Amino acid sequence: MTISMHSASVPAFQRMLGNMLQWLDKAQDHAEARRFDPNNYLGLRLAPDMLPLLKQVQIASDTAKGCVARLAGMEIPKWDDTEASLDDLRARIRKTLDFVASVPAAQIDGSEAREVVIPLRNRDPLQFTGEAYLRHWALPNFYFHATTLYALLRHAGVELGKGDYLGGN
Repeated sequence: MTISMHSASVPAFQRMLGNMLQWLDKAQDHAEARRFDPNNYLGLRLAPDMLPLLKQVQIASDTAKGCVARLAGMEIPKWDDTEASLDDLRARIRKTLDFVASVPAAQIDGSEAREVVIPLRNRDPLQFTGEAYLRHWALPNFYFHATTLYALLRHAGVELGKGDYLGGN
């Protein structure tokens, strides 16, 4: 039995984006219990040269919606990166979930050989087949940024564990 491009992408994005919502809820609760502004989390970094927590969520969102749109042969939705609070980040994640759920499986399935081109700022674009793009670019990039969000919140003392990362069944 083979796995479809839709089932290899959309459910993975949905699950982890849902988990990310729960992590941000726990971060909110953690801040409120300790009486500090939950928006203090937005600028967290694990190293001085890395992007802050805010950008980790934005990039994870962009990766999920970009992957689904590219595989479906659609225009990628353009969203301004104007989030300035945990509530804004949760709204962005929900909007991402709504978008990935709106794309019919039939529009993604069969995209294994579709040409995917990723424009880059200062060099030639990356070129993939749909399957290579999903397996070697989109999913690893998405999980990198989701994991970084998790690590930033954990490092800040938010009570998260492996079960929170993996989420429910």
